[in-house]
Amino acid sequence: MNFITKISLLFVLIFASSFNSSAQKKEDYKKSIDSILQKSNPKFNGVVLISQNGKTLYSKVEGFSNFETKKPLKLDTQFEIMSNSKLIAATLLLLEVEKGNVDLNAPIKKYLPELTQTWADSVTVHQLLNHSHGIVDLQKPLAFKPGTQFKYGNLSFNLVAKIVAFSSKKSYREVAESLFKKLKMNQTFCYSADKTQNLATGYFNAKNQLEPITTRQITDESLGADGIISTVSDLAIWNNNLHKGKILKPASYQLLTQNTILSQHNFFGKEKDGYGYGIRVVEKESVKYLGHTGLGDGFSSVNLYFPESDVSLIVMENQMPEDSNLYYASEFKIKNMLLKTDLLKKK
Repeated sequence: MNFITKISLLFVLIFASSFNSSAQKKEDYKKSIDSILQKSNPKFNGVVLISQNGKTLYSKVEGFSNFETKKPLKLDTQFEIMSNSKLIAATLLLLEVEKGNVDLNAPIKKYLPELTQTWADSVTVHQLLNHSHGIVDLQKPLAFKPGTQFKYGNLSFNLVAKIVAFSSKKSYREVAESLFKKLKMNQTFCYSADKTQNLATGYFNAKNQLEPITTRQITDESLGADGIISTVSDLAIWNNNLHKGKILKPASYQLLTQNTILSQHNFFGKEKDGYGYGIRVVEKESVKYLGHTGLGDGFSSVNLYFPESDVSLIVMENQMPEDSNLYYASEFKIKNMLLKTDLLKKK
């Protein structure tokens, strides 16, 4: 073997070693997630999925769909996604805007003529979508001048769903499920008591003692706020379509995801971050990301999208801790760990 050949071989070996080391480093997040789930308190009971460009990079299933029957959770188990339903409602409303049926700056009275409150003439559709409306109760005065503050709640998205129905001349359920079908989100639907399919049982966790939830906050009136049933895989399909311009036109997507008001949520940090329409816009971390949380009926959900790397992190659990300090405990650690990895760097 001559000198040139030896040098070439050495170069190839060094390059291969470097490549393998880099690939290994990029895979380290999987071991870290496994470790977080194993050490979790309260004990993690749910499903984790990470996808990139529509392809699954990591998935993990831990625990039971039903503790009484010991039915195990599976990757296709359905969960109530609760407030992650709001992004879907906002998207459906923007589709009506694209058709010219709704004006975001119009007063909501235009689309909800049954409202007799005086504030229905001043609150706009835009203000419903970013929680700056001031409505605390349909029968009470506004808590503040519309557009001046952020106050999160479900009521506004109950009204968003009604506007979608008014504008489309169809039920909200029909409009939503038509889009799910189009996107081939075959395990996703609007909740109804007679259509539970493969839905997990939700549990209240008090010091790791689990009690099944017997009453539901979801009603036919609240489908836009908290009423969607889905799986981690279907939400990955949703992200891959929504954030790739396959549902909304670019101008509509920009409206959906622009920072229109500031709000604070412990899962996203102690400081205030931007809020769009049913989605948070986090720009103070090492990389920008979009997302939301959902909690209720013994379920919790987190759906995050990192645009620079085209990565989705979706986590669903069918338990809800008694201690509010423990909400999204494992999800918080997974998110913060991922923010330190190479996975979320630009492609």
